[in-house]
Amino acid sequence: MVGKRPTTIAGYIRAAPPEGRPHLRRLYAILRDVAPEAEEAIKWGTAFFVEPRFLFAFSAHKAHLSFAPPAAALERFRKELEAHPTTRGALKVPYDQPLPEALIRRIAKCSVKVVRARKSDAFW
Repeated sequence: MVGKRPTTIAGYIRAAPPEGRPHLRRLYAILRDVAPEAEEAIKWGTAFFVEPRFLFAFSAHKAHLSFAPPAAALERFRKELEAHPTTRGALKVPYDQPLPEALIRRIAKCSVKVVRARKSDAFW
């Protein structure tokens, strides 16, 4: 990301590497569809969805994007995620590979359920 820091997710996507923008737009559409009431924010240079707690985030990098749901949601899909590059807390999608839309949608829906079930927790 070069230049002025974006303050919206749309601006964040516009500032991303050109080769990543199609994936980022599609990811954004999926997440917006799963959590239409969530607040959108840019925090620590990353796109966040919050309801009122962290639902998921995504970030653009030079050659890939990262999709980061809550750890509990990500853990439920560990077996399916074995076929994809991951870090401890995120799914990495190289821009030259297809976006695993169905898997991302399932993880995002699980994230919403996890967060709503934990609304009464002080911190997680």
